[in-house]
Formats: sequence, C-alpha cells, structure tokens
Amino acid sequence: MDLRVIDKSDTELSIEIAGEDHTFMNVIKGALLETAGVTAATYDVNPEQSGGQTDPVLTIKTEEGVDALEALEDGTDAVIEKADNFTDAFEAAA
Repeated sequence: MDLRVIDKSDTELSIEIAGEDHTFMNVIKGALLETAGVTAATYDVNPEQSGGQTDPVLTIKTEEGVDALEALEDGTDAVIEKADNFTDAFEAAA
C-alpha cells in the first residue's frame, strides 16, 4: 500500500492512499470515527471534481493534544483486531 502525506499538522492529517476504493476507505473511516480523540474522519474519491485526483484522500482531525498520525495508527490497529476476531469466529463456526 502506497501512502503519500498531503498535509500534516498536530491535529490534522490528509493522506493519499494509492489503489484503494470505497470498501477499504469506509472501513478505515469507520474505525477512525470510533477512535478516542478523533473529531472527524472523511475521504474523497472524486477525480472529476478534485483536479484529476485518482486515489482516495483520507482526512483526519483530532482534538487538541491528540496526534492525528497516532490516531491513524490506533484506527488501523482496531481494523486489524476486528478482522482477526472475525477470522477466529468464522473458523470456529466452520
């Protein structure tokens, strides 16, 4: 997965995530919205209105004192944990 930081401050992060679509972006956005300290998480996948952008851009905003990059790490850890729990439940049911 290729990531490109577009903008970064202490409480805001915008990154382009190459090769992903709505499926992944909705999952990570949902996890971020459940992450402590995150005030907003959104993404844009709209090349026609975005000056030729072809890969989604994820934007995260956090409360003062909460680093946006650390919030992204916490959100991705939550996605991994949920996927692992699903895999365990699926294998137990089989």
